[in-house]
This record gives sequence, structure tokens and C-alpha cells, in this order.
Amino acid sequence: MSCFLLDVNVLIALLWPPHEAHARAQRWFAHNAHQGWATCAMTEAGFARIVSNPAFSRRAVSPRDALEVLSGSLQHPAHRFWTEDIEVTEALAHFGRRLLGHQQITDAYLLGLAIHKKGRLATLDASLSSVLPAQSAARARVVLL
Repeated sequence: MSCFLLDVNVLIALLWPPHEAHARAQRWFAHNAHQGWATCAMTEAGFARIVSNPAFSRRAVSPRDALEVLSGSLQHPAHRFWTEDIEVTEALAHFGRRLLGHQQITDAYLLGLAIHKKGRLATLDASLSSVLPAQSAARARVVLL
């Protein structure tokens, strides 16, 4: 079994009760967290940035409150913090010309990080595996909630 890196959307869905995928994320987490789950600086900062943005929700909280919510969840015994110890160019090398737009860069980097760490990326983005060739064994590294 390998650890799951939660992308920003999964982290928000898991920790933000008003999120439309909150119940789905909670169910997935209840069944899979024992295998290990991870965050990295990028996903933690992304969580705090988004849930403290009033454009995201009328229920946006202060950055301090967002970080408190996050900090509490990071105490979970199966949580791991992954350092981002792979350069962007190296992480994205897996995807070659399949990266078509600017909106794919962050998620592709997170997938590259998960591959580098021999883990899996948990995501709500059904299109993410399209950055990998159809026959790629790395497609198994993308776990759609």
C-alpha cells in the first residue's frame, strides 16, 4: 500500500463541510486514511488560500482560522508531510506534450510528486489522468474520489 497525496480540492472537500463533495471525501477518507495520507507545502497553502478567499464562499474564514483547521487535521496519526523535493521540470517530464493548458500545471506537478514518492494522488479531477498516456502504469497513481 502506498500513501495518498491529497490534492487541494480533496483537502478542501474533506475539511470544509459546505463543500459539495464533503460527504464523498469523508467516506473515502474513512475507508482509505489508514493506508497513509499526505500533504505538501503546495496543498496546505492552497487550502488556506482558497478557504480564506471571500470569492470562494460566503463562509470564508480568516487565513489564521484556515490554518487552525488544517493544523488540527495534520495531527491525524496516518498523516505524512511530503517535502517537495523534485523540481517542477522533472515532475512534469512524465507528461511531455500531453500538458495542454496552464490549469494542468499544478495538478500535474502534484501527480509527478506522488510518482516520485511512490505514492498516489487523490483527486476530484476526472480529467487528470489524461496527462498520462493511455498505457502508462502511472495512471494507477491517480485515484479519483
